[in-house]
Amino acid sequence: MNIIGRTTKDAVVNTLSDGRKVVNFSVAVNDRYRPRGGEGVKTTTYYDCAYWLSERLAEHLKKGTLVEVSGRVYVSAYLDKEGQPKASLKCHASSVRIHGWPKDAPATTAPVNAGAPVADDDLPF
Repeated sequence: MNIIGRTTKDAVVNTLSDGRKVVNFSVAVNDRYRPRGGEGVKTTTYYDCAYWLSERLAEHLKKGTLVEVSGRVYVSAYLDKEGQPKASLKCHASSVRIHGWPKDAPATTAPVNAGAPVADDDLPF
């Protein structure tokens, strides 16, 4: 599935107990629609994304970056502290393309395509 939206905060690199590293970031997708005979409705959908192929991606994913994420989307269901059921959308990203930078980003920033082929020694398994 492809997701196009803006990052909600700077990406974070987390290190697992076995030494593997993952880039975690969140993407917000805005949508507008007008039901027949009604007023326009705006909705925002949030996706928590994980990218395992290169931790260097994190330095490019700042809050407000316009990205296209391709990968597997799934739902994570859980109970909150009060015992109420909750769910969140997750994305196991296989590629990330940057389409636009935040307004405060330097003008000399080069485009990044994190979906490029990766050498075998960079794979997480």
